[in-house]
Amino acid sequence: MRKSITQEKPNGCGIACFAFVFDISYRQAEEFLGAEQANSNRFIVKRFREELNRYGQKYESRHVRPGARIEPKEGMIVLLRRSPQFPVGHYLAYHEGKWMDPRINLADDREFQKPVSGFRDELPGEIMYAITPA
Repeated sequence: MRKSITQEKPNGCGIACFAFVFDISYRQAEEFLGAEQANSNRFIVKRFREELNRYGQKYESRHVRPGARIEPKEGMIVLLRRSPQFPVGHYLAYHEGKWMDPRINLADDREFQKPVSGFRDELPGEIMYAITPA
């Protein structure tokens, strides 16, 4: 299993997932995505999918209805619904039967002092969007 990638900015979970699925560093992903995205407080799903495709993969995105279940697929990236735990949502990537969480200690590190990434067996919230390799 590959090493998880920790987000380096408070809202950098999308960048970390981008880096993880392409097996590049956070900094390389940040450079590819550009300063505007690197400093943004959101990563819109449509733009995220376009950037994944621009990097050389074919990804599709779809909205997931509340309560619906989807089958995880290798390389899938999901955006969790907003919740008290994830006020702006949260991106995670699926790899080898686990979910790579770029800030697995979010509940304990609200001030973004020492972010830690890792792998989860289950998602910590409900999927709002799925971005899936075609």
